Amino acid sequence: MDQLLIGTVRDHFLEYFRTSPIMVFSPGRVNLIGEHTDYNLGYVLPGAIDKGICMAIQESKTPGCTAIALDLEDTHSFHLDDLKSLDAGGWRNYVMGVVHEIEQRGYKINNFNLVFGGDIPVGAGFSSSAALANAVVIGLHTIFNLGLSKIEMIQISQAAENNFTGVQCGIMDQFASMFGKENHAIFLDCRSLKSELIPLNQHEYEWLLINTGVKHSLADSAYNQRRRSCEVVARALGADSLRDVTREKLAQNRTRIPGKDFQKALFVLEENERVIKAVEAIRKSDFKSLGRLMYESHQGLQMQYEVSCEELDFLVEIARDQDCILGSRMMGGGFGGCTINLVKKDDCDSFLKTASNDYQKRFGKAITSFIVSLSEGCKLIL
Repeated sequence: MDQLLIGTVRDHFLEYFRTSPIMVFSPGRVNLIGEHTDYNLGYVLPGAIDKGICMAIQESKTPGCTAIALDLEDTHSFHLDDLKSLDAGGWRNYVMGVVHEIEQRGYKINNFNLVFGGDIPVGAGFSSSAALANAVVIGLHTIFNLGLSKIEMIQISQAAENNFTGVQCGIMDQFASMFGKENHAIFLDCRSLKSELIPLNQHEYEWLLINTGVKHSLADSAYNQRRRSCEVVARALGADSLRDVTREKLAQNRTRIPGKDFQKALFVLEENERVIKAVEAIRKSDFKSLGRLMYESHQGLQMQYEVSCEELDFLVEIARDQDCILGSRMMGGGFGGCTINLVKKDDCDSFLKTASNDYQKRFGKAITSFIVSLSEGCKLIL
């Protein structure tokens, strides 16, 4: 947690609103494996990271609410009785969406002000949106004594994204941001919401995130389309979700399902199996097997689920050629963002130099990179 960031956010709130705020830190997340399985009520293996969003928030005695995004130098004012989703509203819709969902559940809140800033890049696959929504709901829960459980808070955050911003995400991002623990991954069953903290000490390896610097415009619409495809297959097989479909049943009904939809459903079933195998590998400190599963996951995301892109595939192929990289795959919704790499610590700098040079030659643009540690989930900052 960046102490300079915390101080900057607090100071700006005091300057703008002349009152002392409560402070919230809400982390981003990485997902080691288990992509596009959460909204199919499957298994995932994410963790909170040591980068995120810091928010100052407090009740306002003046009419209306004001939210300030420091990093974007952007301000939005709104009224609690006139909440409307904005076209291309970006971060504003996440703030108002949380308020809307709280009010829909019958809770009473008053006017408030907030200021936030962060050290995670937007659109890179770290789920800054879930971090923001979680920060807002925790802040409002605290200043207005709403009595919400952590599960209720993440359900509000997810509903805000589903209903107000229009992205039909699952609950993984919100859960990981809320329930993270230092040096642990979270083995989460997205149907029951039962979870297990998996100790993860990768010894001579570390998690390296490489940001392609691209976010293709079809990402959100394609994400929703993938979810619809999975739901169509599940219903055709008499199931509520793909979680209730076996590989055998899917294979038996192959002729009833269009080829691309079949491959997408098959990917989800195979990815669920990979998550379970990855947990077993971590328990055995078998990081070579974990890396192999990561490569298999990317291949499925590229060829079956069709959510990768040329830039992501290029970075994964570079990683495959390096002995110091055990595994690499795209992370997040797809069509841009980051790859997550399990890399030997001593060779990280040399690999990044190779990857940076090759990427610059191929695409004419620079990559950015982050070494992240699995960290604590959302919390109030005292």
